[in-house]
Amino acid sequence: MATAHPLTATTDNTSHANPSRPTKAKAGVAAGAETEAKTKASPFRHLGPNWYAPVMGTAIVATAGAGLPFGVPGLRTFCTAIWALALVMLVALLAARAAHWTHHRDQARAHLLDPSMAPFYGCLSMALLAVGGGALVVGRDWIGTQAAVALDAVLFSTGTLIGLAAAVAVPYLMVARHRVDPSQATPVWLLPLVAPMVSAALGPLLVPHLPAGQARETLLLACFAMFGLSLLATLVMLPIIFARLVTGGPLPLALTPTLFLVLGPLGQSTTAVDKFAVAAPGVVPAPYDQGFGILPVLYGVPVMGFALLWLALAAALVLRARRRGMVFGMTWWAFTFPVGTCVTGAEGLARHTGLVVYDGLTVALYALLLAAWAVAAVHTARGLVSGRLLAAPRRALAVPAPTTVRTT
Repeated sequence: MATAHPLTATTDNTSHANPSRPTKAKAGVAAGAETEAKTKASPFRHLGPNWYAPVMGTAIVATAGAGLPFGVPGLRTFCTAIWALALVMLVALLAARAAHWTHHRDQARAHLLDPSMAPFYGCLSMALLAVGGGALVVGRDWIGTQAAVALDAVLFSTGTLIGLAAAVAVPYLMVARHRVDPSQATPVWLLPLVAPMVSAALGPLLVPHLPAGQARETLLLACFAMFGLSLLATLVMLPIIFARLVTGGPLPLALTPTLFLVLGPLGQSTTAVDKFAVAAPGVVPAPYDQGFGILPVLYGVPVMGFALLWLALAAALVLRARRRGMVFGMTWWAFTFPVGTCVTGAEGLARHTGLVVYDGLTVALYALLLAAWAVAAVHTARGLVSGRLLAAPRRALAVPAPTTVRTT
């Protein structure tokens, strides 16, 4: 039985007819008709957690643009407007997902038990964190610092708790409930493991707004702990994904863009050590604050080098897939947030090293991010207007239809 991947269309838990059982075939047809009727009645039935990816991808355009190494007239206003758009998208999506869980609990449970869909619950965490962090970076220009701090505190706390829960719950489901084999490994498996790294990178923004002393140091070291949690978990999972590529060949066309998801933990961890170095003085006692100060160069430079290597490999495979007929799907949002984390990571390296080459890298990566976001946003808007992206997934027939042929 073939199904569309959740980034292109969400899965359903309906069954198909068996031609060898006429009565069950009729029941299957009836069930399919009932499901189709439900789908037409509600656009939320097939709205999976993968839809938080556009929120993440939009928010990172704002925060990454705010740190560019040069001033462009209107850039700050553009970034703030993009953040406001991400906030509106987040609120709308939270309401839609609430309707999904209220009216389509069978489908929501099926998502949790689907090994290709469950990892996307990490996107909920990252969407909350990305919008919350953007409030302090650019959103404060419009809503004020006090409101931005309050908003970020709520979204950071909620997003971090959800991210930590997903980092445990999704691997547990993969071990105890899902039935997967190495040939099914994709970069999507990284999503719940990357969420704590997003908390690690954005948590230091709140440190200066906490009371001096225990509160600030606790938050900063908690972020450092989540940095280690996510990094080590990624180092466990990444070899499985790379081995799948080497031994199993390229991913299916629709999943090829997910190769860019590997950039997420690389760019986000480089961003995190930059934020640690900025926040540590006066918060962490000496000499440990100096240790945080050297991490951006000693850790960030080699990791960014590997990120660029992976970017080149992923881009080559995407171009190959495009030549073979890859069309737009929700997987294309993988081109946004992970690339955005590399932009913020490069911005940190530029500040700590003073090298012009990192300024140039930042600009180049941000241009790539803007282009990817614009393409994904336009196609997603068209898909929503037409209803194609919220439609039930198309399924292949379990067996070929009976035919009559000549044998003599």
